Amino acid sequence: MENNGLENKELNETEEKLDLKDINAQQKEEKSEDKGTISNNKEVASEKDENIKEEVLEKEDNLLETSKNPTNNKEKKREEQKEYKVVKNKKSKKLPVVLTLFILLFLMIFSIIFSLLNMNNEKILSGISMLGIDIGNLTVDEAKNKINDAIDNRFHDENNNLILKRGDNETSVTANTFNAKFDVDTAITEAYNIGRSGNIVTNNYAILWTNLFKKQIEPTLYLDEELLNSTIKDVGAKMPDTLVQNSYYVEDENLIIVKGKAGYVIEEEKLKDSIYAQLRNIHTSYQVIEIPVTYKEPGDIDLEKIHSEIYKEPQNAYVEENPKTVHRHVNGVDFKISMEEAKKLLEQDKEEYTIPLKITVPKITINDLGDEAFPDLLATFSTTYDPSNYNRSTNIELASKKMNGTVVMPGENFSYNTVIGKRTLEAGYKEGTAYIGGKIVPDVGGGVCQLSTTLYNTALLANLKIIDRSNHLFLTGYVAASRDATVYYGSIDFVFQNTRSYPIKIVSNSKNGVCKVSIYGIKEEVEYEVVIQSKITSYINQTTTYKDDPTLEKGKEVVEQYGSNGCRSEAYRILKLNGKVVSQDLLSKDTYKPLERVIRRGTKEVPNAPETSTETNTSPTEETNANVENQNTESQNVEI
Repeated sequence: MENNGLENKELNETEEKLDLKDINAQQKEEKSEDKGTISNNKEVASEKDENIKEEVLEKEDNLLETSKNPTNNKEKKREEQKEYKVVKNKKSKKLPVVLTLFILLFLMIFSIIFSLLNMNNEKILSGISMLGIDIGNLTVDEAKNKINDAIDNRFHDENNNLILKRGDNETSVTANTFNAKFDVDTAITEAYNIGRSGNIVTNNYAILWTNLFKKQIEPTLYLDEELLNSTIKDVGAKMPDTLVQNSYYVEDENLIIVKGKAGYVIEEEKLKDSIYAQLRNIHTSYQVIEIPVTYKEPGDIDLEKIHSEIYKEPQNAYVEENPKTVHRHVNGVDFKISMEEAKKLLEQDKEEYTIPLKITVPKITINDLGDEAFPDLLATFSTTYDPSNYNRSTNIELASKKMNGTVVMPGENFSYNTVIGKRTLEAGYKEGTAYIGGKIVPDVGGGVCQLSTTLYNTALLANLKIIDRSNHLFLTGYVAASRDATVYYGSIDFVFQNTRSYPIKIVSNSKNGVCKVSIYGIKEEVEYEVVIQSKITSYINQTTTYKDDPTLEKGKEVVEQYGSNGCRSEAYRILKLNGKVVSQDLLSKDTYKPLERVIRRGTKEVPNAPETSTETNTSPTEETNANVENQNTESQNVEI
């Protein structure tokens, strides 16, 4: 019964809805009458009435059926609810899709507008910095200049050195010690490409992100690894508690083995990382770096290995044709005692062990090859000296004999001090003259600088590479300015390298006042004509100093030291081929100090002494004393 009541109620509601539909339809018909033909509207209205009536009848039938079959009624409601939910779900799914499309459209429009606004911007984006320096809104050139100026100011700050410390020992280094250099160009390019290297979306994202959250770019720092390694090696060697490995060397006909000592070694990679980290900091003071070390013991002395390294069979020198090659002789080297005897020597508790060697000289040395190995004269140069000066002449001639016949293989260096040796009385050298502390004083070996100077010019003319050369403090009398080479054993050397394809032989001969040096070898396929050109760029006038001398009568003067003007000069090596200049290289720029003229002036009073004219031993002040050769600092001895 309850179901029938509900069904009747639903039937009544349906009829009310149909009545409302009739009223609405009639209202629509009335409005349409104003727009169209009245007859047509009536026909349409009548047709609608018929349709409405049919819908009402159909609804009534459905309700009657529903009232008769309540189960079908429930199922139908469930189906209608399902259909409603499906429609609702479809509508709910369409909403986020539409919203997403709207957002994408908005972003696209925004990106286009944003890109157009930044299209003509030729500057680095705002918010970008490098090494802590703001480079935003700068052009590429402006940014480079700003960063390079900051780096230069830092690297050339002499008051801000980097200290490497180990206990009480400290080593001061700078960025220039390692030829430090930032790769600024690459980093600036990276900065400029931010917001430009991608598509329109990624570029805009990068621009917004950089403006909001900033961007720091670190340029790569490069150090000269060879200089870095050599510095660390030098620091390690100077540590008082450093590890000393076993070592050996050959002296005359003996092998000297030196026992090592336990100690500390530098942890190189850790130290390198610390140095890189400090040098990257260009704003605040460097922090002292405590050198990281590890304690180690030296290895055992490996006598078998040492023997294998020094052992050599004697080999004759010879010349090979096609292509022509000169082979240097090799001296045979071996232990003079048995291996068992040598090992017994190492059982002793000593710091050094001496093992005698057997040296076998081959039948043919390179000097024996003669013209076969050194057929061509490559260069020669001569200077003159006073043969009446016995001591000086003896020194020049002795050094010349020691150097004569020296062979330098391709790639090898020639050291003047090594070949000539220490200038001592025991070696046969005589007292010459040297300039020490501003005075001309006796000194053993004076004069050998003239031989080194003569060799220097010969090496230049042979187109060899100069490794180490120093000019005298004062002008010399036997060569032009910037063409001299001073030496002093233990501190100043003259070194050149054989950069030719074949060995060279030095032939030196000094006698009768002529010092001559020649270099022989094999000519290259292309030989250049070499011209050495020197010129004085400015003069430095000498000064005169007067010294009171109580042993001289008042009014008298005696020249104690003849002076000379100084100068600034430079030298060039010019290479010519078929008469045309191929290259012109600067060899050196030198400064020669003026040699002071010293005059002793008498102060001794002589009663009733007649007036006398001033006595002076004059000499043109422009002339240079040919016997005075000096080095670059007055505090050190220089051979004359």
